Amino acid sequence: MKITILNTHAEHPINAWLAKWIATHQNKHEINLLRSKSELIGGDLLFLISCSELIAKEDRENFEKTLVIHASDLPRGRGWSPHVWDIISGASEISLTLLEAEDKVDSGDIWRKLKVSIPSTALFDEINKIVFDAELELMDFAIENFNHITPEKQSLEILPSYWPKRTPKDSEVDITKTIEQQFDLIRVCDTDRFPVFFYIHGKKFTLKIEAIDE
Repeated sequence: MKITILNTHAEHPINAWLAKWIATHQNKHEINLLRSKSELIGGDLLFLISCSELIAKEDRENFEKTLVIHASDLPRGRGWSPHVWDIISGASEISLTLLEAEDKVDSGDIWRKLKVSIPSTALFDEINKIVFDAELELMDFAIENFNHITPEKQSLEILPSYWPKRTPKDSEVDITKTIEQQFDLIRVCDTDRFPVFFYIHGKKFTLKIEAIDE
């Protein structure tokens, strides 16, 4: 099978997992990891993994199937960084959805859903491992069931909800609130890409958090 993975962010932490997945499957499949839709040629299966570019129908038609992995229980949680927003909102369990790409973002037919538990003390790197391991499991499912899957339409009985794009500004904590009140926000912040920060006396400070076994 000729498989293409389009990931438009070389600095995204999932790239380490993608490298592992490619190494596991490259003896059986022809696999290319690309950074821009301008590099797309065609093939059997296109995975859009942490891809911020919209892939038009004419590009998708060069592949038998174009699939997205979205970390929410669709149609709830369409949009950006859904599992991060869910954890900030207090979720202890999140869903990941393997679905077909369509012109309307996150609206395609569903191949499979997985639920994963997020421990209340898990920090961003531990959360990433749980989520990314599940994403690789869904990618395995896609190639194993490529020729005999029957996708399901997204429920019309559930009103879709949408999350906004996360920006560095969303990592700001409120110095008038306790750490406990803001722990879910603090623990999802990537110390390299989206560090926790606050302002006091007109100066900006960042925080780093790590777990210590006692």
